[in-house]
Parts: sequence; C-alpha cells; structure tokens
Amino acid sequence: MPTWAVLAICCAAQFMVVLDVAIVNVALPQMRASLGLSIAGEQWVVSAYALTFAGFLMLGGRAGDLFGRRHIFIIGLTVFTLMSLIGGLAQSGAWLITARAAQGIGAALLAPATLSILVTTFTDPNDRRRALGAWSATAASGGAVGVLAGGVLTSLLNWRWVLFVNVPIGIVLVAAAWVALSRSEERGPRKRLDLPGAVTVTAGVTVLVYGIVSTDVHPWGSARTIVTLAIGLLLMAVFFVTETRFAKDPLIPLSIFKRRSLSVANGIAVTLGAGLFGSFFFLSLFLQNVDGYSALRAGVAFLPLGLSTLIAALLGPRIVQFLGARHQLMFGLGVAAIGLLWLSRVGANDSYLLHVLGPEILTGFGFGLLFLPLTLSATADVPFHEAGLASGLINTTRQLGGAFGLAVMATVASSIIASREAGHHSIASALTSGYRAAFLMAGCGLIVGALLATLLAKPTKPAAEPRIGDGVVDKDRVGVGVGVVES
Repeated sequence: MPTWAVLAICCAAQFMVVLDVAIVNVALPQMRASLGLSIAGEQWVVSAYALTFAGFLMLGGRAGDLFGRRHIFIIGLTVFTLMSLIGGLAQSGAWLITARAAQGIGAALLAPATLSILVTTFTDPNDRRRALGAWSATAASGGAVGVLAGGVLTSLLNWRWVLFVNVPIGIVLVAAAWVALSRSEERGPRKRLDLPGAVTVTAGVTVLVYGIVSTDVHPWGSARTIVTLAIGLLLMAVFFVTETRFAKDPLIPLSIFKRRSLSVANGIAVTLGAGLFGSFFFLSLFLQNVDGYSALRAGVAFLPLGLSTLIAALLGPRIVQFLGARHQLMFGLGVAAIGLLWLSRVGANDSYLLHVLGPEILTGFGFGLLFLPLTLSATADVPFHEAGLASGLINTTRQLGGAFGLAVMATVASSIIASREAGHHSIASALTSGYRAAFLMAGCGLIVGALLATLLAKPTKPAAEPRIGDGVVDKDRVGVGVGVVES
C-alpha cells in the first residue's frame, strides 16, 4: 500500500484520540440532564478518560515495541471504538464514566502506535518531517474541531452522538489498517511489560481524585475522606517502591527525574494540563448553564479558543528560534494566565464579544505557544535513547495534571455554588461565582508554571552541534517530540 495511505490512517486515528478529549465538553449539560450527573459527575466524564489515558500511555508505547505496532494499533482502535459505542448507550452516570475510562485505555494503546508507525514507515528525513508535520497539525486541530463537532452533534441529534460518531470511523480505520499496515516490522528488545506499575499509578491517582471530589458530600475531616485519601497515597507509595526496587523494566525509570530540566518541565506540564482542562470544562458550563447558549452556539463560541491554539502551535517553532524554550514558556504561560484571570471577572449576561472573546484568544494563543518549548525543555541534555521516554512522560504528566487539577477546581466550584444557593442567591449568580473561582485557580496555576520556568537553565549558544533546548534544534528530534506531546 502507498505510504500516503499509512499517513492518512495514522492521522485519522490520532484525530479521534484528541477529538474525544474536547468533544464531550459541550455535551456535558445534556449528559447531566439525561443521566442525573452532578458537577463532580461531569468532571468524571472528562477525568476518567484522561486518567486511564495517562496511566497506560507509557505501557502502550512499550507494548507496540514488544508485540508489533500494527497489532497494538488495531487492538487499541478496536477497544476505543467499542467503548465509544458502549458509552453512547449508557443509561447511568456510572455506566458512562466506566466506558470513558476503558476508552482511555484504548487511546493509550492507539496514540503511541500511530507515531511509531509513521516514524518507521517514513525513513527519509524530509518525508518524515512532512509526515510528522501533517500528523501534529491534525492532532492540534482536534481540539478546535472537537468543541464545534460536539455542539453540532449535540444540537442536531443528542449527546450520545459525540460518542457514536467514533463507531463508523473506527470500523473503517480498523479495516483500512488491516489491509494497509505492514505485517513485517522490527520489534524492540524483549522487555517485560510493567503492568503493575501502570495499574498502581492509575489507581492511586484515581482514588486521590475521587477523595478530593467527594469532599462536596463528605467533609475533609470525615473518616471516609481521610481513609480514601490514605488509600490513594498508599497506592502511590506502592508504585514508587515497585518502580525503584522490584520492576526489572520499570514503566518510568525514576532516575530520569534527576535531570533538573526534565523535572521542571513536568511540573510545568501539570499546571498546563490543569489550565487546559479547566478552561474547556468550565467555559462550556458557563456559556450553557449561565448564559443559556445552545450546544451548537457554545461550540461556535469556542472556535476562537481552538483556532488561536492551533495558530500559536504552528508559529511556535519559528518563535522558539528567537526566544528560546525558557523564555517562550514564560511568555506563553503568562499570556494564558492573563486570559484565564480575565475570564475570572466574567459575569452573567456579560457580552461575549467584550468579556469572553478576548480571554479566549489570549488563553488559546498562550496554550499553543507551550507545546514545543515544553518538549524541548523536557528533552534538553537527555541522551538520544531516552528522548522518547522524556517526551512521552510530558504527555503523561499533562494528562494527570489536568485530571487532578480539574478535580480540585470542580470541588471548589461545587462548594461555592452550594454556599451561594444556601444564601438565597439566584442560580445564575451562584453558578457564576463557582465558575469564576475555577478560572481564577487555573490562572494562578499557570502563574506557578511561569515561575517554575524561571528555574530552567538559560540557553547557551551551541559550539558545534545544536542541543535540544538551546533554541537552535535538530528538526528530526523536534518533529518526534512535537508529535508525542500533541498526542
């Protein structure tokens, strides 16, 4: 089969993975009305996917090396498609959230396979750069298209179709992959899959998130909350002990965090994930629950956010040549923080053009500037054979940061809304107060990220060979890095 067919299959599959992060946000109010979800339940619809996606992402990449990228691609795509169907048929919140969690596991198998298939198919450097450029642009556009597609499907049909839409596409892609993808491929060294590591880190973070979200019903000092958080911390401790002492081929070699630039970059990724998840989640709720937008109108209103992110992501490689990774991170985080802090002043019935459009553009543009320099910082001074691990780790921490940060923001917002409603404020006023607090927290988190960026080493001019992180970078390595982060 021609290589363009492989490129089309990989781009379409990656588009589905990214699309599903954004497409459900606009459908959340309908899901709440149909299935009786609370704000915490709405948060779980987003977080369940992100948690399993992040927890099993590194495992999925290694599984492709061990068992063949084609096999893992088809398995991941099949799981993703089947869980989309099951989620669309959900009759309860628990049913939907469970399907979303399983869908995230399918995405964790699928996303790394799409990238590795492209890298091994396109061996010529120029062809590889073009392929990775198309792949990254497709992935970056998924966020912009997702909110609009979610609005269209929810308005014209219903919320179930934001999941059903994956089914026919997935079936076509499975058939195409069965025919087009090479059956003969080199496999990596026979290393063991660290399944206990993937399970314990995912379970630990999930239990911690559950404990935080449950505080809207069970106070922080209650026995149930304390026990839940203790179990989560115990699971995380088991993960760290397993990785350092018992795992022969650990999921994440913890020694990699001895590199300062990588540790700082992962800290920034946590704040970025929280800002991304929080902005999409709470802006969608504000537009529909407070301003009364339909799902379609909300999807259209989201377009400036997604498009500004895409434009900035495309401009990022040029800008980083002048600013360097460190300064571009500081600038992008600052711009996005200004946008979210501006949103924290929005009120019920405020004009979209005056009070929402500007913050959307600033926030989206700031986010778009961060993807490339974050990868460059994470892989600075990292040996070439660990560059993939470092890049994949950034994506994992970004997803985990998004799920964890969204849980904290949803808990605070729910508490404020309940308090305001108890004080006999109008529903619109109570909701606005809760959502504004979430925007404020997300913006402050990005400021923390900007402060972390100051800890990165200042760029130095290369003497002979350019190093990743210096502002003048090797295009092949950057292409792979951008691809991993965009996944």
